[in-house]
Amino acid sequence: MRSQIISSVLRASVRPTIARSALPTVVRSRAYSDHPQETFESFNQRYVEFFNQAEDIFEVQRGLNNCFAHDLVPAPSVIEAAVRASRRVDDFATAVRIFNGVKVKVENKKQYQDYVEELKGLREELGITLEEELYPEWEK
Repeated sequence: MRSQIISSVLRASVRPTIARSALPTVVRSRAYSDHPQETFESFNQRYVEFFNQAEDIFEVQRGLNNCFAHDLVPAPSVIEAAVRASRRVDDFATAVRIFNGVKVKVENKKQYQDYVEELKGLREELGITLEEELYPEWEK
């Protein structure tokens, strides 16, 4: 009887060790994607070409959403192409909102004024009025 008890105790103490060593080992791996970083110049060129080829307002607005989603302010050439595209598809409101998007993206008022000043000729040519000119009482 004693030998049975001792043998069952020994078997019980051995089982967890065997069971633990039989557990599968989990190997974790991470898959990373690697792609070349787009330069600011190629970014601007891509969006200028996109807006030059946009045929309807939905395409222009989709391009604006994608362009402004990046963590940078588009170059004036991109803004010019976008404004021209919005006027080409006869959407004045989007043309005004493009300047609002620039106003939100820049770091300070001086940068916004630089954009407005650089694109002044375009605004006069296409008849684009800024929001602050349309609603001066909204200015803080």
